[in-house]
Amino acid sequence: MKENRDFRRLYNRGKSFVSPVLVTYVMKNRVKKHRVGITTSKKVGCAVRRNRSRRVIREAFRLLAPRLPEGAGNDFVFVARARTPYVKMDEVYRVMEQHLKKAGVLAQNERPVRP
Repeated sequence: MKENRDFRRLYNRGKSFVSPVLVTYVMKNRVKKHRVGITTSKKVGCAVRRNRSRRVIREAFRLLAPRLPEGAGNDFVFVARARTPYVKMDEVYRVMEQHLKKAGVLAQNERPVRP
């Protein structure tokens, strides 16, 4: 996702899940594909910290993506928090997995497929 209107629609109509590390917004879409957006504000820190936050969030989602159902399409927006650049990717992965399970997107009983 790249357009501002898509982000705004998700902020207004989507389900949100909050933790000190990550905020997740989820909503079904009509495209039948999963679309992802990542937001990092200047509150997160300098450019180096914002870029690290985006990399960590992107990698955590990449590892969870195979566990998402194929037929349904969802929009996801992940918002980095102030703690995001300071935690390991495993922590972001764990929090993201919890958020997606609460949203009903991931199956509750599946074990993570980690390399």
